[in-house]
Amino acid sequence: MAAIDDALTELKDEFDFLGDWEERYRYVIEMGRGLAPLSAAEQTEPYKVRGCASQVWLVTEAGPDGTLTFRGDSDAHIVRGLIAILLRLYSGRTPAEILSFDAKAAFEALGLTGALSSQRSNGLASMVGRIRRDAQAVA
Repeated sequence: MAAIDDALTELKDEFDFLGDWEERYRYVIEMGRGLAPLSAAEQTEPYKVRGCASQVWLVTEAGPDGTLTFRGDSDAHIVRGLIAILLRLYSGRTPAEILSFDAKAAFEALGLTGALSSQRSNGLASMVGRIRRDAQAVA
């Protein structure tokens, strides 16, 4: 699997290729459509991410090799897309990789920081916080 910085570079290249934010939003929504749905049992309180305006669930699974795999879902199309971005960056990584990655800088590099409403930005920060807490718990 490519390093987390390589995954960010790939995403940045894809976003740069698209040009304007209307196209990028469509792409983010399309990425969200590719997420595998969570089961009804996973769309429950223990998996819910606090601090998001929409409903967001995140499932963390530790692999035998020490990596963490994340799965997620939301009731909002754009948020599903943001989850897909997070999964591309974080899923399949070790806790050390996750904890050393600067998500804020990554979202600035992707241009997401200025393109998202403050509510969506706060939700994105909540999702990253949850991923980091889960990584910290395993580390």
